[in-house]
Amino acid sequence: MSSSPEIDDQLREKIISQPDLILENQAVMQALIAANERAMGGNIVDLRGIAMERLEARLDRLEDTHRSVIAAAYENLAGTNQVHRAILRMLDPVQFEDFLRDLGGEVAEILRVDSVKLVLESLQNEEDPAVQRLGDVLSVAEPGYIESYLGAARGNPARQVTLRQLSEGTEPIYGEAAPFMRSEACLLLDFGDGRLPGLLVMGSEDPHHFTPQQGTDLLGFFGGVFERAMRRWLS
Repeated sequence: MSSSPEIDDQLREKIISQPDLILENQAVMQALIAANERAMGGNIVDLRGIAMERLEARLDRLEDTHRSVIAAAYENLAGTNQVHRAILRMLDPVQFEDFLRDLGGEVAEILRVDSVKLVLESLQNEEDPAVQRLGDVLSVAEPGYIESYLGAARGNPARQVTLRQLSEGTEPIYGEAAPFMRSEACLLLDFGDGRLPGLLVMGSEDPHHFTPQQGTDLLGFFGGVFERAMRRWLS
């Protein structure tokens, strides 16, 4: 004569008094459903079990989506705070040279980039003492250089913000650090009527720091603030 194993009295009372402990435990519920299917035999289709499996799969997808949305929102908030702090620091200096030097210093550190360079199209020679003093941040180029650098010369319209990955940086912009640059953000600058354009270039040694798939709203906002600050200095 066969007999079923008896459940422990304390365990039975625990389950009866707190059934939610079973219902809310996914692993236990899956084990119970599997045992029930085995008891029914292989010739019976349990539609309820199939429906539950589908609901569980849908719930898993919803949880994954929920986590992704939260992570994206947190990343966006962190990026917004980062750009705001960089803008506030950028607007602190009262001298133009300090304003530019801070770009490659504290502003670059706040933005977590390895290089920040300002490229100005000008007929002025790079041997000019003012340009040499700011050589770590400022680069002077011939008219048309920025359009060519952004690829507009090859028929692609120049965007306000260009994000791209690199095999290495360009020596006229990054100098000795050029071989280490793996991604960059290029912010096209408009200084007003009658003035040649400028370009703010942020370089990173991380190839995934800037990629074409990323959003550009925050960098566009940063570039707009920088552009307006430069107009005041140039005036």
